Amino acid sequence: MIRVVLADDQSLVRAGFRALLDAQPDIEVAGEAADGEEAVARVRELRPDVVLMDIRMPHRDGLAATRLITGDPGLGAVRVVMLTTFELDEYVFEAIRSGASGFLVKDTEPEELVRAVRAVVDGDALLSPGVTRRLIEEFAARSRAPERVAGLDGLTEREREVMALVGIGLSNDEIARRLVVSPLTAKTHVSRTMVKLGARDRAQLVVLAYESGLVRPGWLG
Repeated sequence: MIRVVLADDQSLVRAGFRALLDAQPDIEVAGEAADGEEAVARVRELRPDVVLMDIRMPHRDGLAATRLITGDPGLGAVRVVMLTTFELDEYVFEAIRSGASGFLVKDTEPEELVRAVRAVVDGDALLSPGVTRRLIEEFAARSRAPERVAGLDGLTEREREVMALVGIGLSNDEIARRLVVSPLTAKTHVSRTMVKLGARDRAQLVVLAYESGLVRPGWLG
């Protein structure tokens, strides 16, 4: 059973999400929070698998709450999905860097929300290729000298190649076609790369690929 905490200051939004998720045979809403401070407390208390976190909330916003959750070693298994009103919310970039596994717009289709909850539990990031491209373009706009990423030297040549392809927004199926391997092999390479680098999920792998210099702005075209 996938356990979810809903964090949103609008009770109607929480009620709608709860009704949808509780109707699924493999998902249950373990708790709710009306602000960021309460969200952190509920996550520490309930240890859910997924948090659906609104970005704009009183007392402590979703971004600050996400940093506290993802920065707590005891909550390493918790996945945070940011909820935004607009797809290009100015905070999405910082949310991904802070450890969020992705984001959803609040008016997303019901089946997409359910799929998203299951996807992050499986270690996938909620970043479509188009969204990943915009995220990397944001990195390009804020570019700086590449950083030394711990574990990068321990990657095989193929794993570095796979990491770069993840970084430019390719899915496992697209990586498989590019490298002429099976989708399962591509997924295995991605998983091993994340383990070696200590990346929480695919979204963090995109961040590391760019910050290490493995992906460069010129690859966006």
